[in-house]
Amino acid sequence: MELLSTLIGLQLLAISPVFGELLWGRKIPFLTQSQSLITSTTKVQSSEILTSRLPPVAVSVPEIARQVTVRILTEPGLGSGVIIDRQGQTYTVLTCYHVVENSYYNQYTVLTSDGKSYPAQWLQSVQFPNLDLALVQFTSNQSYQVATIDLQPLTTGELVYAAGFPNWYWPNPNSPLSTKDWGNKAYHLTVGKVGMLLARSLPKGYQLGYTNEVENGMSGGPVLNQYGRLIGINGRLKYPFQGIDVFKFEDGTLPSEDLFQQMEALSWAIPISRFQKPQTPPVSETLF
Repeated sequence: MELLSTLIGLQLLAISPVFGELLWGRKIPFLTQSQSLITSTTKVQSSEILTSRLPPVAVSVPEIARQVTVRILTEPGLGSGVIIDRQGQTYTVLTCYHVVENSYYNQYTVLTSDGKSYPAQWLQSVQFPNLDLALVQFTSNQSYQVATIDLQPLTTGELVYAAGFPNWYWPNPNSPLSTKDWGNKAYHLTVGKVGMLLARSLPKGYQLGYTNEVENGMSGGPVLNQYGRLIGINGRLKYPFQGIDVFKFEDGTLPSEDLFQQMEALSWAIPISRFQKPQTPPVSETLF
């Protein structure tokens, strides 16, 4: 089985079923919106990797996000993921390591955009050193859209979309409702902009800061650019409870107070540029 390799690190949107399940983040209200895109790509198996950009055409980013985003059900938690490859009837989903690491008996279910659910397997043989990333596979005879990876350099201020399945719905601040049994009804898409691109990575590969309001449970979901291309993986929320300590860089240093105040006001993702997809993705031989 060939390995995939690298993405970037910060705080996790935790997935415990207990209230307050997000490891280091606060609740933020929801947002939605839409936009369009397209690009020239190089085909890699059944998915694509962007090599150059062309003028946008009429493509619905919200529709792309909806099709490529999946919900991952574990025991005892929940998370999100994005379909990045298809080989025959085998689909590969990229998600966060913290979404899958503590599932009892290594049992997983993937819920796709059409509401169907499939037993899935965490590919533990595929490791991402120092990155909060993992791969999950499921099989289906249905046709699902595969995300296109965009490796072009990012710029601050560019429009981005973040998708996933929040674990909680807040009709009011004191009465959260679990969305565990909501299925696809929990799906959520937010719109924002790239707010910061760190030269030094935070732990586990988090390096892409964006203004989108990301919720607990959206960990592992995609961050897409204005062309609907995959540029990052959701993983850390705004305003962590632990303060400046969770923004320690991988080299052990802390940001200045001024930089910290800018960083804590952003959600954080692992840039897809840290992820290198093999020509032939690993395929589980023991999926069922």
